[in-house]
Amino acid sequence: MERKVTVGISNHHVHLTEEVYHNLFSTPLTKKKDLHQIGDFASQQVVTLKTQKGILENVRIVGPFRKYNQVEISRSDAYFLGLNPPVRNSGDLEESEEITLAGDIGKMTLKNVCILSTRHVHMDYQLAEELGLINNQKVKIQVFGDKSCLLDAFIKISENGYFELHLDWDDANAAGLKNGDEVKMLF
Repeated sequence: MERKVTVGISNHHVHLTEEVYHNLFSTPLTKKKDLHQIGDFASQQVVTLKTQKGILENVRIVGPFRKYNQVEISRSDAYFLGLNPPVRNSGDLEESEEITLAGDIGKMTLKNVCILSTRHVHMDYQLAEELGLINNQKVKIQVFGDKSCLLDAFIKISENGYFELHLDWDDANAAGLKNGDEVKMLF
């Protein structure tokens, strides 16, 4: 089967627990704009990522607060920072990279937080049932155009799942994609 899906490109970003956030910032977490995933938002606040090799500034915090801390970067960011994070699904942080985050009042070095996010297709439970798909199922993504290719992605089902393919800037650039493009999901 196949179905068209819209592309959403994820820039580097972090998800934080409320406790860690308050160790880094003196102000409340405030919304800059809503994201497509219902309830998620890009915040006004940004962190600086620090390693012994490099510093990456203005990395957006995605709200609301989570039950775990997670830093999602691209392979290009990882080279710049001197890291080698694993490619993982969100929340799969065991044996991932350590990184230091700095906010307006503090900094913290967090272990097992930094990953390269897998390409994934968000959807809600109703659409998943309609299409006969299950959480973490691997699907193919057909990209057409000057840099046509076939990519693997995983299904990510949630109550607030807005039907969209998420990939990072490295993947998007390699495939010649931009936000809002349509690709074909094969399953």
